[in-house]
Amino acid sequence: MGESGPDSPVWVLRSLFAWLALVAGVLLPLPGADAVAAVAVTIAMLLGWRDLRPVARMLLALMLLAALAAALLEPAALREGVRNMAILTALIISVILLSAVLGRSRDLARLSSSLFAGRAVTRYYSLTFGTAFLSIPLNFGAVGVVAALVADRINSRGHSARTRNAARATLRGFAAAPLCSPLSISVAVVLTFLPGLQGWQLIGMGLPVAVLFLLAGALFREPEAGEPAPAEEVVAGAGPWLRFTGLIGVICAGTLALSAGAGLSYPRAVTLSCLSVVVLGLAWGAWRGERPAPPSLAPASNELVIVGASAFLGALVSALAEHHLGAGLALPGWGYPLAALLVPWVFYAAGMMGFNPILTGTLVGALLGPIWPPSAIQALGLSMVCGWAMTGVGTPYAANVLLLERFTGYPAWRTAAVWNRTLAITVMVAGGLLAALLTLLLT
Repeated sequence: MGESGPDSPVWVLRSLFAWLALVAGVLLPLPGADAVAAVAVTIAMLLGWRDLRPVARMLLALMLLAALAAALLEPAALREGVRNMAILTALIISVILLSAVLGRSRDLARLSSSLFAGRAVTRYYSLTFGTAFLSIPLNFGAVGVVAALVADRINSRGHSARTRNAARATLRGFAAAPLCSPLSISVAVVLTFLPGLQGWQLIGMGLPVAVLFLLAGALFREPEAGEPAPAEEVVAGAGPWLRFTGLIGVICAGTLALSAGAGLSYPRAVTLSCLSVVVLGLAWGAWRGERPAPPSLAPASNELVIVGASAFLGALVSALAEHHLGAGLALPGWGYPLAALLVPWVFYAAGMMGFNPILTGTLVGALLGPIWPPSAIQALGLSMVCGWAMTGVGTPYAANVLLLERFTGYPAWRTAAVWNRTLAITVMVAGGLLAALLTLLLT
């Protein structure tokens, strides 16, 4: 087996250090746990250097240079960056583990296959809303699950308007998650950098936008007239849907109880809720005699870099802005609505240049969050998640777009910048205008 193969010592060490980062992140109240988590995940990143994408390598190098500069010039900012990195790294690892454990479920396979049943419009809405639903606990894993089914139909029946529309529906369904999913990285990052914003406020505003976005997607698809109906239709039945819905409800209820009841930060509450389900899932598999092994975290190097480095850099910028720009810094009165209008376009432009929305979100939140009027903080949150979501569906370097390309062969540029450009621009214009209007009314 090669040096970077699953049986190599480097591969094992990458997973072990990622697991150590998770354990230290869970134990954050203990002194020094944040530093242990940050060092462990950084070692895991460096060990996975050969498998990193160019953007991830750039982020990792930038993080290391910024950490060195902060250690010499601004130690207090370095501590903020380390703590935020530990919190969000634990969050993404817990979501990855949850996706891996749920991916073994027979219910999930039946649910995914059943999404292809029905006529053209029904099938499109089943796929796009179904992918959005699966994205709540699976995050980007939902794209892999549904894209694998699209690829299977391409391999068995060839390319067609049906498979191209299925690819569109899959991307758009996942893009709804950053708008309204309580377990989404976008929601966690926005709430981290906008501490005056409550989770229910952000989700309450994002959910109607997500539903309208998914409904409008049917207007931006190919006609399927003249194509034969599928030879078979898989119907999952009520049982799998009820069990999966119940599982999502348990995770959300746990998150709410830990954040509102126990006073934990939102990212930590999501982390502990997801890990509880992971432990129960592994225990259930062991009780059934399956002897499930804990998933390896070695393949997650790119995700760890993108989330961890972005979290570190964002917190660093926030701390530096707070310490050096001063509390008196403010935009002119007209500047806040204008900023709310333009924030989605900042995400989109950065995404077109290859920057992940996690990095853009941390920087936007770190710079605008401290100076935004508290009475209109939900407008900034809405503008950020709109830009985040449309970056994920309308830019060719988004991780889920590249994942779809890997499964289906549809070029990332075509699926993002051609198929979804008009829809993404429409949502960014509407979302930006709504956020600007809210800013005007609430300030």
